[in-house]
Amino acid sequence: MINNEEKSSKYCTKCGKEIEIDTKFCPYCGQMVPEEIEKKANKRGRKKVIKEDIVEEKKEELIKEVEHPVKQENQEISSIPPVFTTPEKKSNFESKKKYIYPIIATVVTFILCLGAFGLFYNYYLKNLVIETTKREVTVTDTGIAEAVSKVYDSVVVVESYVRDQLYATGTGFVYKKDDNTGYILTNSHVIESADEVRVVFTNNEREKVEIVGSDSYSDIAVLAVDADKVISVAELGSSEDTQVGDTAFAVGAPLDSETYAWTVTRGIVSGKNRTVSVETTNGFQSSSYIMEVLQTDAAINNGNSGGPLCNSNGEVIGITNMKLASSTIEGMGFAIPIETAISYADKFVNGENISRPYLGITIMNNTPSYRDPDATGVYVESVEEGSPADEGGLKEGDIIVAVNGKEVEDKDYFQYELYKYDIGDEITITVQRDNNTRELKVTLGSSNTTT
Repeated sequence: MINNEEKSSKYCTKCGKEIEIDTKFCPYCGQMVPEEIEKKANKRGRKKVIKEDIVEEKKEELIKEVEHPVKQENQEISSIPPVFTTPEKKSNFESKKKYIYPIIATVVTFILCLGAFGLFYNYYLKNLVIETTKREVTVTDTGIAEAVSKVYDSVVVVESYVRDQLYATGTGFVYKKDDNTGYILTNSHVIESADEVRVVFTNNEREKVEIVGSDSYSDIAVLAVDADKVISVAELGSSEDTQVGDTAFAVGAPLDSETYAWTVTRGIVSGKNRTVSVETTNGFQSSSYIMEVLQTDAAINNGNSGGPLCNSNGEVIGITNMKLASSTIEGMGFAIPIETAISYADKFVNGENISRPYLGITIMNNTPSYRDPDATGVYVESVEEGSPADEGGLKEGDIIVAVNGKEVEDKDYFQYELYKYDIGDEITITVQRDNNTRELKVTLGSSNTTT
């Protein structure tokens, strides 16, 4: 309880002197006396109130009012801003979590996708573009008319006569000329058995020609005509420099030469170094042998034999000489490489004989049997006494299986390998004798005999 003394007086906060309760200004120091400050009189008669104590008490009262607001008369409850406590902060963080985690997940997913795309591009798309660039080709084909014009007038129709009767036609071309003579290349089988040969030029002039030389094994023949009759000379190229897929065209006189002479057919070089078996018939005798040729899908028909096979520059790279004909085969023609043809033609022009190495043996194919179903090679029927084969140790009954390490399947392949060498060359012939394999050294000789 507050006594009467406490009600009638209070103390100045500045000088500490006692003043009346209703006084608003201290009569001693002039200090304004706040109404809110409570008097500090007590029974012991305190004379002075420390300013700092009043301030501390004021703070405590304010805190109490915040924690326990009191509704005063004619006033509303004091509106004090809430003090944020630790539980309230935790509540705010929890409320934001539902937004933070999805954002973080989205960012991480985007980064992973970006990295995956980078790897996909670097190791696949980038390489794919490079590979596509390597394979890009530009084709600007304006035709081969200019190339054809270079060789066209050098091509002739070759006519073979027997007793003044035309019995076969083929094709040829002028490959060179000197001051007096023009030389025409063609196939040996085109003029085979003819007793007279004539050629027809693109100006329809027909001229009688002379056979300079002919070889049935190489299928090459050379004809001679007066130089002043020649309209044009073909330009020779290289079959060795030709690549598979290069453009190739043929010029010839297929079927009826009166109607289809100087027909041009176009294709590509389909293959190189092909070995094909050739069968020929002379009267009642037939023979076969192996030739190394170029393959083309340019149309080759009867009458084209002996004509030029040219590259896209109009240069002759081969002499067309055969095709494979069957209901199941289409577009398989062949040509003798120009290098092979010229090597024989020059020998004819220079008056050299065509001689090939021989061994002095008679042979037959080692055909499979029930005892030896996988039999291959060449069976030696007889050996000529004193021949290169006899001196080299070959015996009747031997089976030849290889020449200088090259396997031979039959007598055609044996002849093909043998004719790669010159007279005087030493070769190794592998034979099977008495179930043993032997290697024999043989020096090749020369004779009128082909083998």
